[in-house]
Amino acid sequence: MPVDPMLQGLVAGFAVEAQEVVQKVTMDLLELEREGLETDALTKLYVRLGRHLHTLKGSAASLGMQDLSDIAHKLEDALAPLKAHPQKMPRPVVDVLLHGLDLFLLRAQAHADGRGDALPDPAAALAQLVADAPPPEEAAAMVGASGGPAAAAPAAAAPQPPAEPVSVPDTLPESSDAGWRVSSWQVTALMREVERLREVRLRVEERGRELERVAQLLAKQGLLAETAEARTALSGTARSLRTDGEETSDIVDALEDGLKAITTRPVRTILDPLQRMVRDLSRQLGKEARLSVVGAEVSLDRRLLEKLQGALVHLLRNAVDHGLELPADRERAGKHHEGALTLRVEQQGNLLYLEASDDGAGIDVESVRRVAEQRGVVTAEETARYNENQLRDLIFRPGFSTRADVTDTSGRGVGLDAVRASVEGLQGRIEVASTPGQGTRFMLTLPTDLGSSPVLVVRVLEQLVGLPMLAVEATQLARAESLRLGKRRAHLEYQGQLLSVVDLGARLGLRALAPPTEGQPLLIVQSGGKRVALVVDAVVGDRDLVIRPLPSEVRDVPAWQGAATLSRGELLLICRPDWLVTETAQVQVTAQRRALVVDDSLTARALHRAMLEAGGFTVHLAASGARALDRLATDTYDVVICDLDMEEMDGTQLIAKLRERPETASLPVILVSAHDSAVARERGLEAGADGYLSKRECAAGRLLAEVLDVMSRRGSRA
Repeated sequence: MPVDPMLQGLVAGFAVEAQEVVQKVTMDLLELEREGLETDALTKLYVRLGRHLHTLKGSAASLGMQDLSDIAHKLEDALAPLKAHPQKMPRPVVDVLLHGLDLFLLRAQAHADGRGDALPDPAAALAQLVADAPPPEEAAAMVGASGGPAAAAPAAAAPQPPAEPVSVPDTLPESSDAGWRVSSWQVTALMREVERLREVRLRVEERGRELERVAQLLAKQGLLAETAEARTALSGTARSLRTDGEETSDIVDALEDGLKAITTRPVRTILDPLQRMVRDLSRQLGKEARLSVVGAEVSLDRRLLEKLQGALVHLLRNAVDHGLELPADRERAGKHHEGALTLRVEQQGNLLYLEASDDGAGIDVESVRRVAEQRGVVTAEETARYNENQLRDLIFRPGFSTRADVTDTSGRGVGLDAVRASVEGLQGRIEVASTPGQGTRFMLTLPTDLGSSPVLVVRVLEQLVGLPMLAVEATQLARAESLRLGKRRAHLEYQGQLLSVVDLGARLGLRALAPPTEGQPLLIVQSGGKRVALVVDAVVGDRDLVIRPLPSEVRDVPAWQGAATLSRGELLLICRPDWLVTETAQVQVTAQRRALVVDDSLTARALHRAMLEAGGFTVHLAASGARALDRLATDTYDVVICDLDMEEMDGTQLIAKLRERPETASLPVILVSAHDSAVARERGLEAGADGYLSKRECAAGRLLAEVLDVMSRRGSRA
């Protein structure tokens, strides 16, 4: 029966609402077929389930969609016997209810699209629902016998979902007058303007502090009477600026929160539907699996979520099909008959961490090698040189599959290669770790770039470093009674645990490794379930900063996840928490060597400085060739790292001037350029450079090695 045209706009809204309600019902059904639920929990689930179904029935009837009301009514009838005596729901009953929900959504979407008059009579579908549902006495018997996996109905007996996929739009149709259609670039441009406004607010705060300092300086001059009027005016202006800054901050926060609400969605919107997929695929393959999600409330850019959904589907299908064993095999191996899948989501600053893990059989590296050779993915000569990690990474190669036969689930050689391509297309990376007999973990790291993030600014010597606030669990001062000092490392007693003490200065290569002194600040930093006590020299304070990804040439530098701009325009590098908590040998600095970095790019100067300081160098910076010559006239250096392409004076011109001066004629110079062509390299070396690196080579970690090599060849102090 067609819907009244006057109600068509409401029907479109109902289709969206029904999608949300059906998703809640689906999650409740999947929970009800789990084992071990207490009676109170079961009762609450059945009550909530009945309320949701009643809502669907009443809303559909009020809009004249009697077919949908009848379907919801039949679903209530199937639920009623079990609702009266709450108990674990038999899987055949769950199958029937899920089938009915699919049918409900399919027809609801047709009504929303104006195709309700073309729908077939639902009588046949309703009759099938009734036929599939076991009688109340059989349902009770099933529950009584469902003590383990052997009581489950065969997968082949499960009702099949409708062939036509259910697709409900994320937003209401344009004709419903519920909102405006805005292009993504317009929203992104607006977000960029909000970021600029936040930076302006930081500058206003800094100007206020400068005015207060000027007033204090005048007060110290001793001319109190003569400067009273000026000091009063300055103090009043500083207070006004401070008030204006606070109001600006409130406006920026409100704008950013509003834009985030428009442009982001909780991760659960793509993760919750995967519960149904895991359940259906497990039944199809005769397996049992339970998906747990940690961090589902993290909100991300809608576009990023849409692009991630396909990758997560691939990973979970792969885990169920290839990772998890059959229930009987798991029990023989001493595992629970139900496999455990886990999706973990964590955001730190502008980095998103996604982890998909299972407790299955793990990856058989030898099987991967053999199949890769058989399928021509790689030759035997190549695999002979591979280590275990490289062999495991073969699963990401195009055309790779360990499945000998082609099924609906796998075997076509399309899967993890598509996942890697999707992740790398988002400027991210994917890694895999596996333990035979215990399971497999896939770790995805992706940059996000919407909005500001809270950052804790700390100081080590004279270097300012940023840490994502979400990674900082607590701060405290070092006390002798809580420290345990060993021969090689120190530990902090914290909440009943002993945490490794990591000196940020030594970790970055700025100083020799030494235990913290009494009263020195310690930060408890966590990432990926690991925690360390990070030693810094001072905590400058927290800031709301826009963390931007590093340029592609240096994005692979492990220590840094991005960069932000402080109120005076200084570049602040943001440290990666996962790098800080990774076990590694601390750098012992034995001698301070001096390097001069010459580059007109603020980012390039900061990054080259970070790499060289990590190798024990004292680094000075110059933004132009002329400024570099001024520095060289007063200071001495062991090496110069210079950009090839700069305005006014390029790298080759600077080298020519250095070679003219006796005091710098033998000074080692390394040219760095975005150009990696043979012509550019030859041009630099002919100009008198001792070395030439592309910025990609610098990103790969070549800079420090090249500097030491060049200094050695020149006979400098190395």
